[in-house]
Amino acid sequence: MKILVVGGGGREHAIVMKFAESSKVDKIYCAPGNGGISKYAECFDVNAKDIDGIVELAKKLSVDYVFVAPDDPLVLGMVDVLNANGFKTFGPDKAAAIIEGSKVFSKDLMKKYGIPTAEYNVFNAPEDAIKFIKNSNKYPTVIKADGLALGKGVVIAQNEKEALDAVNSIMTDKIFGESGSNIVIEEYLEGPEVSVLSFTDGKTVVPMISSMDHKRAFDNDEGPNTGGMGTIAPNPYYTKEVAKECMDKIFIPTINAMNSENRTFKGCLYFGLMITKDGPKVIEYNCRFGDPETQVVLPLLKTDLVDIMEAINDGKLSELNIEFYDKSAACVVIASGGYPKKYSTGYEISGLNENGQIDGSYVYHAGTKLTDGKIVTSGGRVLGVTTISDTLSDALKGSYSAVKKINFTDMHYRKDIGSKALKKIN
Repeated sequence: MKILVVGGGGREHAIVMKFAESSKVDKIYCAPGNGGISKYAECFDVNAKDIDGIVELAKKLSVDYVFVAPDDPLVLGMVDVLNANGFKTFGPDKAAAIIEGSKVFSKDLMKKYGIPTAEYNVFNAPEDAIKFIKNSNKYPTVIKADGLALGKGVVIAQNEKEALDAVNSIMTDKIFGESGSNIVIEEYLEGPEVSVLSFTDGKTVVPMISSMDHKRAFDNDEGPNTGGMGTIAPNPYYTKEVAKECMDKIFIPTINAMNSENRTFKGCLYFGLMITKDGPKVIEYNCRFGDPETQVVLPLLKTDLVDIMEAINDGKLSELNIEFYDKSAACVVIASGGYPKKYSTGYEISGLNENGQIDGSYVYHAGTKLTDGKIVTSGGRVLGVTTISDTLSDALKGSYSAVKKINFTDMHYRKDIGSKALKKIN
């Protein structure tokens, strides 16, 4: 089988390396890929949002499957166009991908079908949002851009000034472009956060191992929100009791709700959850594998990813027994100094072997490229270092020990990934 993976970050590297383990895969292609991915897949310089370019590439390479990994091309309808051209795909079509593409749509869906989430209000004019903020005077409050914003379109405002600044920067200054034309202002929920990726063919939903993301740039959950500075799996707050409640009240109702709206979801549906004192509630949906959650969940997957992809495509997911290793995984993200704000790139990375890896761990490349045979930095999040072990404590030790072998100018990483989870376990 020949597979084309669309995307070029750490998530895509984890997907590519999973396919590399499969005896059913002869050739892996990736567009655009990156320095690390190029060691496992043949990369082509086609932008992940270039629908026509990806279709042409799939035709040229005569691929059997196209795995569309990032949110942008899914929301833009890449799967629809690939299917129309006769290609089997992994990922939801445009009608289903709106569950991530519009926060307003997803919040209204949850309200309509009684899926537990935070109380919210929608605004399409900044003056109305400002009036609401001043009248309600409740902090912290959560302000979200309606559309896609690279995982950075959420502001947790601690006071009126921060709330008004958020409204103005999103709606008036348009820092996220048209994604900020509408905003959602919602109540601040408290409790441990849990990420649950799930496979679904639109009928059956199979949750994967739970994980815990670390969004803030600095230790102790301080600093600006990022795309994610590290993850651990499984998440100790996601107990069997919580899992059952999520399945009954959130996962299955969401799949049924999407079917009722004629937006059947097939692929990977990500549930961002908060375990509140009133039970689990949905913070957000993603229409694809999360990043960096994928980097701890996929290494624990025992079942061949190709078999899962085929079962989803054929609508036979209920017939497949999906298994995971009973182990723990920890991923520490190494970023460019200054990320998520201003940072420099082009620095050579030392400490990796000829495959861009470190023995005993997985090194998933996010922002790297190959220049004159050397791997150099090319983005904000540069590498995700994942280790699998019998215990979370050992997995974290393994990842941090591998991180210490890597070096580049201005490299930055959090030193406290997994600390909350360890406290819960102990």
